[in-house]
Amino acid sequence: SHVAVQHGTNFRHPGETCKSFLLRCNIFRVIAPMFRWLRLRRCAAPGWQNHPSMNASHVSSPSQAGRAPERPAPQARQAYPVLRPITTRWMDNDIYGHVNNVVYYSWFDTAVNAYLIEQGALDIHQGETIGLVVETQCNYFAPLAFPQTVEAGIRVARLGGSSVRYEVGLFAQGQELSAACGHFVHAYVGRGDRRPRPLPQRLRQVLEPLCLAP
Repeated sequence: SHVAVQHGTNFRHPGETCKSFLLRCNIFRVIAPMFRWLRLRRCAAPGWQNHPSMNASHVSSPSQAGRAPERPAPQARQAYPVLRPITTRWMDNDIYGHVNNVVYYSWFDTAVNAYLIEQGALDIHQGETIGLVVETQCNYFAPLAFPQTVEAGIRVARLGGSSVRYEVGLFAQGQELSAACGHFVHAYVGRGDRRPRPLPQRLRQVLEPLCLAP
């Protein structure tokens, strides 16, 4: 026997099934957070890791959850097979009296591309294959400022078929540990069509001595 008869959003109609009533009232929007809360409570109970509904691909173990990621550390200049000097400029300093963080990325480009040009591995005007930056990152450890001379260490972390991951350490002149470390990835493409191209042979020859030991 059906009791509720008042027609409206929050009352069950005569003859209406319970499922239809819940769908019409959008009650699932209300109770869904409750189910999520109960699921989290279950995860905290002993033995939750073995529950079939818990997939290890998206649930961290208690030991992993409280573990802080390792902070990148400064690198020694011996870690880089090539070191190149970079002259700082008056305009590199920002209002806080040190080189602004965005300048470091231009130093990455300057150090690597100047080295490749000198080695005959890059022709920025006529070369058919060019490198485009698709990823970059920098970690900072100590300030640098004009008029310091900066030394950029260069190495290759990965030499692929059509891409290269360059790693650069930036050192204050005479310092053993880097003031900053970073990387960028060059994807090599055709100058005209921007389609992926294999690394030119000369480029590969120049970069192989800079590769990190496996």
